[in-house]
Amino acid sequence: MNIYSTIRIGDYHQNNCEDHLYINEYGKNMILCAVMDGCTTALESHFASTLVGKILKKICIEKGYKDFVDPESLDDIDESLKSILKNLLVELKNIKNALMLDTKELLTTMLIMLINKKSEEGIILAIGDGFAIVNGKKYEFDQDNKPDYLGFHLSEDFEKLYDSLEQKIKFNKVHDISIATDGIFTFEKLKPAKSKEAIDTIDFLTIENTDQGKGEMLHIKLKKLEHNYGLVPTDDLSIVRIIKTE
Repeated sequence: MNIYSTIRIGDYHQNNCEDHLYINEYGKNMILCAVMDGCTTALESHFASTLVGKILKKICIEKGYKDFVDPESLDDIDESLKSILKNLLVELKNIKNALMLDTKELLTTMLIMLINKKSEEGIILAIGDGFAIVNGKKYEFDQDNKPDYLGFHLSEDFEKLYDSLEQKIKFNKVHDISIATDGIFTFEKLKPAKSKEAIDTIDFLTIENTDQGKGEMLHIKLKKLEHNYGLVPTDDLSIVRIIKTE
């Protein structure tokens, strides 16, 4: 599997990119990918999305240690996702208390994806807005500009919370899969364009395979959209795309 990613500050944002993304192995057999989008109207919204990425890094490192001690540990995709989210919320709550943070400092959306590299079984969970495409099938998570945020759930009963989460996608084959923050919907023609042809920005980024052999494929695509078509995202954008190699 080839994994591509890119992150870009939106043209309407001036000071900080409020998005963050994280990719790592989760144990011996799984890949964890996540994209986060901080709430623009919250306090220092780039902090929350970056903090979630750092906590996910800690969770992946600890899973690696656990698998080293117990090589026979099971890799159930559903239980792994549940464990990751539970640990993430516990860590967020501990940090909130330790630093005496306000809830408004912990508002970020998250799309998280786990893939078993051997079986190709996978799952995507969206908390808040975002976009996913799984082997050609598109999923738009739109909460009418009132997205759910991780920071809202720190004091809730975890089992009830997890059972209430409905924005889940399960799949059993990896061909071409992407997750993205909602900046993917915000492209506008703000730059000089060389071409007058119309282009579907979402399809170009998540389906079209030009430059697939290059590690910076998504970054190159963003440059082509900007310089050839004058199109740039006005909101911050993070994308992770996984393409299975033959």
